[in-house]
Amino acid sequence: MRLANQTLKYLSISVLVVIALWSTVFYLFMLEVIHDNIDEELENQKRLIIQELSTNPTVAPDLEFGINNYKVREISEQQALNMQQVYKDTMLYMQDDDDPEPELEPVRMLTTAFEHQGHYYELSIINSMIEESDLIKNLFYSVVILFVLLVVSIVSINKIVIERLWRPLYSFLDQLKRFRLGKTQEKPAMDTKIQEFKDLQLAVTTLIHHNEETYEQQKQFIGNASHELQTPLAIMINKLEMMVESEELKQEQSETIAEVLNTAERLVRLNKSLLLLSKIENKQFLQNEDLSLNALVLNMMVEFEDIADFKQIKMNVVQKDQLHVHMDSALANIVVSNLLRNALFHNREGGEVNIGITDKILTVSNTSAHTALDVGLVFSRFYKSDTGSKGTGLGLAIVQAICHLYGFVIIYRYENNQHSFQLNMHP
Repeated sequence: MRLANQTLKYLSISVLVVIALWSTVFYLFMLEVIHDNIDEELENQKRLIIQELSTNPTVAPDLEFGINNYKVREISEQQALNMQQVYKDTMLYMQDDDDPEPELEPVRMLTTAFEHQGHYYELSIINSMIEESDLIKNLFYSVVILFVLLVVSIVSINKIVIERLWRPLYSFLDQLKRFRLGKTQEKPAMDTKIQEFKDLQLAVTTLIHHNEETYEQQKQFIGNASHELQTPLAIMINKLEMMVESEELKQEQSETIAEVLNTAERLVRLNKSLLLLSKIENKQFLQNEDLSLNALVLNMMVEFEDIADFKQIKMNVVQKDQLHVHMDSALANIVVSNLLRNALFHNREGGEVNIGITDKILTVSNTSAHTALDVGLVFSRFYKSDTGSKGTGLGLAIVQAICHLYGFVIIYRYENNQHSFQLNMHP
């Protein structure tokens, strides 16, 4: 989730909780105010009624609420002493002028006791709450509407403000995504007055500058290493070849020199492979173009045809669809070449290599005299299933490095007595 959305999420939840609590407290407070006003009115009515009844020599019990909305009944002294003045909400049947049938209506009732000429009475006074109930409903709906409008307004305003504040950062991140060390000339920058963003830009600029210096030093080292190692190796191989062709050498000397020559040639291949790995990891191969893996595989099969014929290996290809990729052509050649070379060199005589191509996947399988490889080590540098192999042990490591560079997925399986490498170009 984006930072602005995450911030907005937490802010919205906080605002929602705070306003919900505030609305609840406000509603309960207003409800209490309404009840206090009604109770005050009932208290005034109580005083007036008791004052009026005190002028009469006797109090006639009235067990029903009349037009004055009160009733009186005589009680014992003990009941009167134990009775407390109580306010409560209840429902009573009341007559409506427009409807002859009585209906249940909400009322607020005050119950109290008083003494008159040695007699004790219970007095109940009611006040209709129909208007107050409507007021409470309107108040409730008003609070809900106000709550919704406040939340929507605050969240909307904050969304606009947050997106505007974070816009320079998102622009800066987009520039960083497009930035390529050694390729992009302009450094990522953002126009902002926020101090934290300025500090971030300064830190990133410093880091990029340091990486560029390291990158240039590494490129220079790779170039120097390539030149300084390849030249003496080439001279050494050339002199060894001349010595092998000399007629003055004995058989044992010739064999020894031949072994040294093979070792030197292996060292040349190893040096080239390590330099290639270093360049791949430094992303020095990014001249991407649209390529057809089908055509590349068919061309590579022609190049390896002599090796296959020599080992009597049958090469089969099944093209179910066209596989197109956008990548550096040199790296694409290395991937296909290494997979086919691996399938041929680690095959048994009279075996076969099966190549499958779909619109997303390239599969290279081969028979072998060896059983399954170690899945955890098969793509490691210098891993060899056969200790007697003359290879560098870097072929599959190079393939995996290229896959990581482009986001491809390569999987090794051993099934049906065949080693299979499945390369998903569009995971």
